[in-house]
Amino acid sequence: MNLVEHDRAGYATALEQARLGAGEGGVPIGSSLFENGVMLGAGRNRRVQNGDPTAHGEIDALRNAGRRASYAGTTLYSTLAPCAMCAGSIILFGIRRVVVGEEKNFPGELELLRSRGVEVVVIDDPKATALMEDFTTRNPGLWNEDIGVDEAQPDPAQ
Repeated sequence: MNLVEHDRAGYATALEQARLGAGEGGVPIGSSLFENGVMLGAGRNRRVQNGDPTAHGEIDALRNAGRRASYAGTTLYSTLAPCAMCAGSIILFGIRRVVVGEEKNFPGELELLRSRGVEVVVIDDPKATALMEDFTTRNPGLWNEDIGVDEAQPDPAQ
C-alpha cells in the first residue's frame, strides 16, 4: 500500500460522504479530491437523492471541486472502485492517482485506470466493504440499477 500522510484525511472524507449518502437513503459511495493535502471537493453518490443517473460519488466530488485548468497534482479518493463512467472522467481530466477503499463488492475499472498510467492504491477498508455489503444485500435492485445491470434481461450465459 502506497499511502502518504495526507491520504488519511482524503480517504476519511470519502468515507464520511459514503455514510452521509447511506443516511439519505442513497447508494453509500463517497469520494473526495485533494491536492497536496488540501481538499478541493467532496461528494457522494446522489443518484437516488437527485434522480440523476450521472451523480456518482466521483462525479459529485469533481463537480464540487469546480473547474480547474489541470488535475495533474490531485488524488481522487473513493470508497469503491470507480465504474467505467467515473474511470473515464479520471482519465479525461488527467488525475494521476486514485485511492480506493475496496473492490470486493464491485471490481470497477481499476485495470483500465492502471493501463492509462493512473496509480491505483486499494486499501481494503473493512468499513467500506461492510457498508457496501449491507447496502447490496438490502437493495439488490437499486444496486443493479446503479451499475447498469438490467434484471429484466435474460442471462446470455444460460
